[in-house]
Amino acid sequence: MAKKKTVKKKRDVEKTYADRQTVSKLRRLAEALEQGKSFRIQIAGERIGVPKDATVSVEHEREGREEEIEFQIKWKN
Repeated sequence: MAKKKTVKKKRDVEKTYADRQTVSKLRRLAEALEQGKSFRIQIAGERIGVPKDATVSVEHEREGREEEIEFQIKWKN
C-alpha cells in the first residue's frame, strides 16, 4: 500500500514570547545544534519538527530608524 502524503496548509506566523520563553526555546535549539540532533518547537499552538540537517542563517535588515535581526531555520519536507 502506498503512503498517503499529508499536504500542510500555508502558514506565516510571527509570535512574540516573554523573555523567559524565548531563552528556553533558543537554549533548546542551541543544544540540539551542538549535538547534531533534530529539534521540536511549538509556535503559536503548532508543534514543528526541525530536522538535524536544517540550515540556520542570520539576517539583518535596516530601514530608516528600524533594525531587525532574524534567525532563520530552513529545510524541505
